Amino acid sequence: MDFSADSSYLQVSTGSYKRQVYEVPSGKQLVDQTVIDRITWATWTSVLGDEVIGIWSRHAEKADVNCACVSHSGINLVTGDDFGMVKLFDFPCPEKFVRTCSCIITATSTVDIMVLSCFSGGHAIEIFSSLN
Repeated sequence: MDFSADSSYLQVSTGSYKRQVYEVPSGKQLVDQTVIDRITWATWTSVLGDEVIGIWSRHAEKADVNCACVSHSGINLVTGDDFGMVKLFDFPCPEKFVRTCSCIITATSTVDIMVLSCFSGGHAIEIFSSLN
């Protein structure tokens, strides 16, 4: 779930793999793609949308990519998938670097640090990376 930079919109990814955008506070669903394309998002944690189409490999299934997070600067995107891969992309996202981990749980970022939480060999691991 992500809010727009001006807090006027909310985007969610549904269990049926659909990206939906709503007006805040009315809750009215926004369907005009030209309006959606002009929204600046404060955060991005969705694996869906034209902005992240590059995270999907040719043979990926919808449930393969579990999480995504754009850095605070808005230039990097990290994803975690069912194959134990942590992937770092430019945002919008042509792939540029791949790092592995056995099961990615979540990804988040602050102003200048990316944090990846995962399990490897039954132990929790957090990967911290400075984005500067």
